[in-house]
Amino acid sequence: MAGQDPILSHLGMAHLGSPKMLMGKGGGFLGEFREFALKGNMLDMAIGIIIGAAFGRVISSFVSDIMMPPIGLISGRHSDLSNKFINLSGHAYATLAEAKAAGAATINYGLFLNACFDFLIVAFAVFLLVRQVNRLRAQFAATVPATRECPFCVSSVPVKATRCPNCTSELGAA
Repeated sequence: MAGQDPILSHLGMAHLGSPKMLMGKGGGFLGEFREFALKGNMLDMAIGIIIGAAFGRVISSFVSDIMMPPIGLISGRHSDLSNKFINLSGHAYATLAEAKAAGAATINYGLFLNACFDFLIVAFAVFLLVRQVNRLRAQFAATVPATRECPFCVSSVPVKATRCPNCTSELGAA
């Protein structure tokens, strides 16, 4: 049959289609995938994910290395929250690392609190960024007029209008 690969037919896998057909006219399946993977939006998204992951590491370091030590001091214990846990096994462990090494069941509320602080700081930073972008958009929208005055009847006319809807006078290009 035309369009079938004899090797795939011999192996009983002719329904998979020929590798040549995968490439096909205009690139075929693999060509479509290559086009999809290399689109500008896809690359923008990949760059955003990479920068977001790096930003997340910076925020995690900020929370665990800069914010948590003073919070630990305020709480009365001179340690950060990442070592706070509830031991469910009944044996005493001095640190979370010891409990994990022993395979003890623990509720790691300190790590959870650190993750919550990370989230709140990231959410606040994103809020500030979006707020600033919205302010810039509002300033830009305010500078571009949506209407103009008709020189004949002095009524408000959309900028793109070529004729006044009130007096039907022909308007010049804006």
